[in-house]
Amino acid sequence: MPYINVKTNKEISKETEIALKSDLGKAISVIPGKSEAWLMVGIEPEQILYFKGDDAPAAMVEVSVFGSPNPAAFDRLTGEICNILNARLGIEPARVYVKYSATTDWGWNGGNF
Repeated sequence: MPYINVKTNKEISKETEIALKSDLGKAISVIPGKSEAWLMVGIEPEQILYFKGDDAPAAMVEVSVFGSPNPAAFDRLTGEICNILNARLGIEPARVYVKYSATTDWGWNGGNF
C-alpha cells in the first residue's frame, strides 16, 4: 500500500507524467513486499518551490508505506527516485528531497489493514 507524491516546479507533459508513473511503479519494488499493483502515485507539476534560495528545477517527494520502516530499502529507493527525476525532468539529485513515512494504520476499501 505505498503512495508516492512528486511535487515539482517543472512543467510535465502527459507523456512524461505517464513515464514517471511507470518508472516509479518499477522503482517501488526495491522495498520488499511492495509493487506497482498497490502503488498510488500523485504528481503535482508547476508548484512554487524554492530550494537553496532559488527556483531552479527541484522536487519534493513523499513516500508513504504500510508497515515498518526499512532504512536500507528507503536509501535504495531515494537513489532510484533521484535517477528517475533526473532522466525524465532534468532535476539534479542534489535538488531533490525525499521524505519517508511508514505506518501500521492504513485504510482501504472501507476498512483498515
